[in-house]
Formats: sequence, structure tokens, C-alpha cells
Amino acid sequence: MITGGLLDGRFTPDALTGVLERLCARLGLDGRGARLVKFTSNAVFDLPADRVVVRIVGSMTLRHRAHNVVRVARWLAAHDVPAVRLVEDFPQPLAVGEHLATVWHAVPSDGRPVDGRDLGRVLRQVHALPAPDFDLPRWSPLDDVRRRIADAEELSDPDRRFLEDRIEDLEDRLAGLRTALPQGVVHGDAHLGNLIPSPSGPVICDFDSTSAGPREWDLSTLPVGVARFGHPARWYRQLAREYGFDVVGWAGFPVLREVRELKLTTSVLPIIRSHPDVGAELHRRLNALRAGDTTTPWTPYR
Repeated sequence: MITGGLLDGRFTPDALTGVLERLCARLGLDGRGARLVKFTSNAVFDLPADRVVVRIVGSMTLRHRAHNVVRVARWLAAHDVPAVRLVEDFPQPLAVGEHLATVWHAVPSDGRPVDGRDLGRVLRQVHALPAPDFDLPRWSPLDDVRRRIADAEELSDPDRRFLEDRIEDLEDRLAGLRTALPQGVVHGDAHLGNLIPSPSGPVICDFDSTSAGPREWDLSTLPVGVARFGHPARWYRQLAREYGFDVVGWAGFPVLREVRELKLTTSVLPIIRSHPDVGAELHRRLNALRAGDTTTPWTPYR
């Protein structure tokens, strides 16, 4: 049995372009030449005429995160962290029908390519910040997975049962996790794709998963990228040296890796009918998880 979603999907490029057009009309933005640059957990549009970027939340069950994104972005700006900046000419986030969107200043991306050293520097800066004056959500990575399963446009009953069982097993293992680093603010999705090179140096973006939790989580993303997506191993060595901690050598890394891979696999569930090109890769990843296969390379969702 296949469950969820309308036959034509809720997040097709045409539907999202319609949301963008309504937003532009309301705010007086110039949508001519708008380009959809990313379409997984969020739809990200570049508006070159106004030099802004619009992010539209890609799951109905994850819209609440947009409010946290706005608070985190303003907090990072107040501490001069090199991060993307909101356009503050209007209140954010912005509701467009059932969708939530945020609008950001575009970053001129003509700096040198980023590497593990850059990620280590930014993470050290973020992790050293004092606690914010607002309540951050507690780190709960499997909550996002549950919400995406609940919001899946298309998911077979066997796949749903497998994912639910996987969550239950990982929750038990996370409950016994003993961290080596002090807990505090974590970016939540700290990979090199969320570092934008600019003439003045790399800036970090994507605060959907920013929370209070184990710092090891931020350090675990890059070694998973090395294992699954073929990133150069030197990037992780650079990160470990720059940050001063080797998360791969820590006893808790295997469970964080499994959680990360589950999140990477399920990130497209809310858009699977709208964006059918990702279907083959989704099922390849599900098959790998079922088989306990930790070595087969994955292809990024596009």
C-alpha cells in the first residue's frame, strides 16, 4: 500500500514557483531570472536582480523550524559569526498560504573553495558562543525523521515499518550515549555544502537543525560524507586537526553515523512524489541500511 500525498505532489517546481511569485508580488521583489538552486529539505531560489535568496520549507510537518532559523540567524549576526544574513526589511518568517519562507542576502561566491579547515574554524567559533537568550530546541535528530515519515508523499508499508523500527533501535542506543565534549549549541547540519565561499571568507548557512546538544554531532557529518559521498579523506583530517578532536576515534561515533545516514536517507520523503528523480537513490539507500551495508557510495539527492 502506498500512502500520502496528491498525485501531482505538493512541492513540484511549478507549485513552488507559484509560491515564490506570490511572495515577490507581496514584498516588491523582482522574480525575473529566479533560479531554483536546491530542492530537497527546502526549496532554495536565487533572485539575481535583487541579490537575495528565498528558502521555502519543503515539509508541512517541519514548518516550525523556520521560526528557530530566524532567531538563530539574528543571534549569530549579533555575535559577528560569519553566517548568511536575513533581509530585515520585513518580518520573518513569511507565510504564503500553507508555506513558510525566509529571505536572505545573497553571498557573492567568488572566494577560494572551502575545506575541512574552514569548517573546523567556524564550528569552533559557533561552539564557543555563550548560550542565546532564547530557548533553543533540544537536540533530537530522530524527531525530524519521524516528521518526514508522517509527511511522506509516498511510502510503502514495509518501508515505513523498517524506518519506524530503525528509529526505535537508534533511540535506545542514543539514550546510552556518553559524550566526550561539553554539550551546547550545535549547528546541526555542519557539512561543507553549508559553507559558502565569499571574498571575505567562508560563511555558514542552513540553521534548520540548530539546537542544544552534543558537539560531536557537528563533527560527525564530514566523515560520513567521506564514507558515503566520496569526499576527500583529507577534508576530515583537516577538520579534526583544526577543531582539536577526532570524532571517528570516539566510541560513540558509530551510532551518530547511523543516525546521520538515516536522516540523509529520509530527507526527501516529503517531496518524493513532487520530485520523482530522487526515488531510485532513496531506495538504494534504504536497501543499504537494511543490509547493514556501510561501504557502498551514495549519490547526493538533486
